[in-house]
Amino acid sequence: MTNDQETGPVLVVGERDSELNERLIEELTAFNTAATGADDRGTLSVKVTDETGELVGGLAGWTWGGLCGIELVWVREDSRKDGWGSRLLGAAEAEARRRGCDRMVVSSFTFQAPGFYQRHGYVETGRTLGIPGGHEDVHLFKSLTEQASSGRA
Repeated sequence: MTNDQETGPVLVVGERDSELNERLIEELTAFNTAATGADDRGTLSVKVTDETGELVGGLAGWTWGGLCGIELVWVREDSRKDGWGSRLLGAAEAEARRRGCDRMVVSSFTFQAPGFYQRHGYVETGRTLGIPGGHEDVHLFKSLTEQASSGRA
């Protein structure tokens, strides 16, 4: 802990602070709601388990103001060729539509799966450079209304 003054604010640097994290979410949500008028923030998950109850794969994300964001997607290595990624993504998109979302966003490191998302109709909107190992973070977007009107699954 560093405090360059004898009185006044104290600057503390350390590992993640759960209480601070919750407060930041609360404050930024209030700010974002005031700025956009959208106050329908929600979370989303899709999970697949095998016959023994072990996790095969899952997806975590959020919805807000007609937008669905995918934060995490993972499929167990021995199940990656079985179509579970596509089924997880399809289920998330269907749930997003059910919640009134008309667009989706996701980012994927270049060593992960940007091509997977592009094969599912996502388009690249930008990249963040400087990911370890010389990689990049690819940002992708998909309109759910274009897909619905074109009849693609």
